[in-house]
Amino acid sequence: MIRLADITIKQGGFELTGIELELSSGKYGVLMGRSGCGKTTLLEAICGLRKIDQGKIILGDRDVTNLPPAERGVGYVPQDRALFPTQSVREQLAFALVLRSLGQSEISRRVEELAELLGLDELLDRLPDKLSGGEAQRVALGRALAHKPSVLCLDEPLSALDEELHDEMCQLLEHVNGQTGVTVLHITHSPSEAKRLAGCHYHLVDGKIHHDV
Repeated sequence: MIRLADITIKQGGFELTGIELELSSGKYGVLMGRSGCGKTTLLEAICGLRKIDQGKIILGDRDVTNLPPAERGVGYVPQDRALFPTQSVREQLAFALVLRSLGQSEISRRVEELAELLGLDELLDRLPDKLSGGEAQRVALGRALAHKPSVLCLDEPLSALDEELHDEMCQLLEHVNGQTGVTVLHITHSPSEAKRLAGCHYHLVDGKIHHDV
């Protein structure tokens, strides 16, 4: 579950005030709105990457407002994917687990699970510059899912893909949501993408979130 309660964020001349959003556990939500309206800012706040000035962020049954990113149980795929250029796919998938000091056997087992879930078995030893756009997006998704987050935040994850890869990734995101039960909040500009993927639709307009019922 994701709940934003009376959120205010100020930065320079930009301001969001009184933001309210609730997405039930295990649901797939899409957040739409024009460029620059604050969609990415809200995702970053949920992840703990941007400070809020007022309000509460509830994830599951926990108030995470003042917790650091690593303790929030959130996976995040930024728009540029942000893969590490010198790390293999295997190392990318293991990254969050190494940070959490898991044992090597547990890390290897989880990497294998992710590779199977996302179709990365044949790519584990490749570097990012040897991956296609769709492959790189699957790696970014795997890295975000590695520590089994309860919430997954996706910032326009399909915007740079051609039509065939776009459909393939839509199927994969539906599969991941169904298999893992992770609560997903996905930013997109595409109405057709929103209709295809989401059971819950939100629009950020003039600093307020509107929920399509």
